[in-house]
Amino acid sequence: MTDYLPLLIVGAIIGVFSAVLIVAYILVKDKKESMGFERNMKDGEIMKRLLKYAKPYWFNFVIVGLVMLLSVSYNIVSPILISDIEGIVQAEGGFAYSEVLWRVVVYAAILIGSLVGTYVQAIVLQKTGQKIISRLREDAFTHIESLSHAQLSHIPVGKLVTRVTNDTNAISMMFTGMLVNLVKNIFVILGVLAAMLFINYMLTLMVLCFVPFIVLFTVIFRKFSRRAYRQVKNGTTDINTYLSEHLSGMKIIQVFNREERKMREFNEKNEKLYRAQRGQIFVFGIFRPVVYMLYISSVLCLFFLGAKGALANTEILGQIVDGATIVAFYMFVSRFFNPIQNLAEQFHRLQSAFASAEKIFTIMDIAPDVVDEEDAIELDEIRGEIEFKDVWFAYNEGEWVLKGVSFHVNAKDTVAFVGATGSGKTTILSLLCRNYDVIKGEILLDGINIRRIKIASLRKHFGQMLQDVFLFAGTVRSNIVLRDDFDDEQVIEACKYVNADKFIDKLANGLDEEVRERGNNFSAGQRQLLSFARTIIHRPEVMILDEATANIDTETEVLIQDSLNKMMNIGTMLIVAHRLSTIQHSDNIIVLADGQIVEQGNHKELLKKKGRYYDLYTLQYNKEQLKKRS
Repeated sequence: MTDYLPLLIVGAIIGVFSAVLIVAYILVKDKKESMGFERNMKDGEIMKRLLKYAKPYWFNFVIVGLVMLLSVSYNIVSPILISDIEGIVQAEGGFAYSEVLWRVVVYAAILIGSLVGTYVQAIVLQKTGQKIISRLREDAFTHIESLSHAQLSHIPVGKLVTRVTNDTNAISMMFTGMLVNLVKNIFVILGVLAAMLFINYMLTLMVLCFVPFIVLFTVIFRKFSRRAYRQVKNGTTDINTYLSEHLSGMKIIQVFNREERKMREFNEKNEKLYRAQRGQIFVFGIFRPVVYMLYISSVLCLFFLGAKGALANTEILGQIVDGATIVAFYMFVSRFFNPIQNLAEQFHRLQSAFASAEKIFTIMDIAPDVVDEEDAIELDEIRGEIEFKDVWFAYNEGEWVLKGVSFHVNAKDTVAFVGATGSGKTTILSLLCRNYDVIKGEILLDGINIRRIKIASLRKHFGQMLQDVFLFAGTVRSNIVLRDDFDDEQVIEACKYVNADKFIDKLANGLDEEVRERGNNFSAGQRQLLSFARTIIHRPEVMILDEATANIDTETEVLIQDSLNKMMNIGTMLIVAHRLSTIQHSDNIIVLADGQIVEQGNHKELLKKKGRYYDLYTLQYNKEQLKKRS
């Protein structure tokens, strides 16, 4: 027994490590909820969905697989060649130089082939992987575009940005090397194992004694690694969401002197992410050294048994171990455990890719709640006749915003909606464009229920001009045409029609003037005029203005009012405005209160009734007179 005491000591150490890790695994399993786990997709399901993106590039992966065989052959053949050289050199009576030379040449050829293959493999995988990720990123962005306003309002912008950028980058590593190297390492392990069995099955059985422990540690590591990666992803999402919101609202933070408080909040989220990343590093920092411990233990056992057999020239399980066998097995053990250690790192990255894929597919699995019906139709042209029939709508269940609203708009008419904040004015316009779907009732466009019209076709006929104009980074021209094909003559004509040419002509670069993020280098009035030009150039049959004249200076208001008067002659126009002076010439004014229509008629008719509209108009008129006197 004392002769094999070193082996017993090694076994005891491995046993202690195994017991500690098993206990930790059981404890984590009992505290699953408290450790931040959530219901998630199975690895098989994630892999199946990801491989659909790789399927079109299968030929590239076949090429990589063939090239990979060079590297595998090097790992298997090189130890045999070196052990042969060692045996020839140690042979009694000297050795033939030619016998050594041809083995060296073969070794060098395989090595060079392996290096060239590795280079080719890297180039092909990088190109293929980037194509796959580009397609996945496009699909994710396209799906986000299909979500309704209600769905988008419940998902933070920073979360969506993280899904399309950070998470797709994590998946990129899987396709640019991880999967191929995973397969390569598996082939290396199997090839090395077969070679070791051929050379000396006794020593091979000794090495295989460590495999169950490797499997055990990998299973345990998988649980901790997945948990750690999920926490890192959640922390990254939280920070991106926080930054997206607070960088957009930085002016408000500065106005109210909240920089220190917001910095503390950011530090808290940053600290949370730091702890998650530290935990991730800790998990991997334990696993790889444990696998390395198994490798060193196997080498010690190899030297112990090999030396014991070689020195005593005795058989062990019917086989004699000589110096060449020890050299070959030393190299084989290294090539057996190195892929396993690489598998640990690749598994580590694979968990990152799976965690990211799970996040992306969770977004992509959100079914849009405003979709085309199966028999939806295209409308090439419309007259612009609109009718609401007993429409009910609520953003939150039971909290009705519209209650049985019914009205009719003739084609080419201008209709204004008036009422207090929250009365349902903007909701009516949103329902008409199918940003939301009605809960009860129906909306007709030219006598057709808008649910029977394809969403893209429906919105193509609407031009929306909102209070908060959104301009994209680019040029004045690109913000007007929105990447459609319009020539300069059409753009200039649209600008002149809405009086936007007066300030554009003063810009240093005219239509090519740079527009910074959100158009912050233009005034509110200028942005509004650009939105008018953007709407007019697309020639909509129905125009929607939602508080388009709010927060505009008096001089710009005159230009905008003149633009509105021109646009009223184009098609049907629906207006929401607090400034009643802008809607006096409307064909019909609908007064809303608490989600219901309380009055409607033209300006003169409503003043004669002396109802709610009369009260609103009188109140605004008196305020304007007081301003003029002051």
